Amino acid sequence: MDYWQHLKSAVSQIVELDDKTWERFVTIWRVHEVKKGEALTNTGEIEKNLYFVCDGVQRVYYMDDNLKEATLVLTYPYSFAGVVDSFMLQQPSKYSFEALSKSTFLKTSYSQLNKMISEDKHIDQFVKTALYYAFSGLLERMVDLQCKTSEEKFKTLLKRSPQVLQIVPQKYLANYLGIDPTNFSKLMNSVRF
Repeated sequence: MDYWQHLKSAVSQIVELDDKTWERFVTIWRVHEVKKGEALTNTGEIEKNLYFVCDGVQRVYYMDDNLKEATLVLTYPYSFAGVVDSFMLQQPSKYSFEALSKSTFLKTSYSQLNKMISEDKHIDQFVKTALYYAFSGLLERMVDLQCKTSEEKFKTLLKRSPQVLQIVPQKYLANYLGIDPTNFSKLMNSVRF
């Protein structure tokens, strides 16, 4: 299956596009490759692109004034990625988006997607519904972080995304879950999954 088929499959899980709409939609996407460690968006920049991950692993993270990092989002094939609030609002980002490994994306610009949203009700519905799902996922994650034990957070992550242990470095998983790296290592050795 090629990149475009993966994109079509991901879009179809959110909303079905007729052939004519799909043919127009696919024209706004371009292949984009980055190296491991490359920043796609830095704090203070306006996110200009929406990405669809084809290969690799990335993260969106926040860094405070003391240089403490908080990994907020992990992305990997086949998901949409980027600093979504900065992208949708076209405001400077409070977060950074970086490739944790060599990565390949399909990407589209804000202006291209916004033009399609205004011209096609099906694309408008796709974007709205995708944002609703993202918001729902964010609320679930907040409950996990605030109400669950480290072991429960770890098990929930593995239930949602069992492949993450093979593709995301452990230090980023620990940070994402808000677990001390030493405790995360202990969980890896003690929790049955």
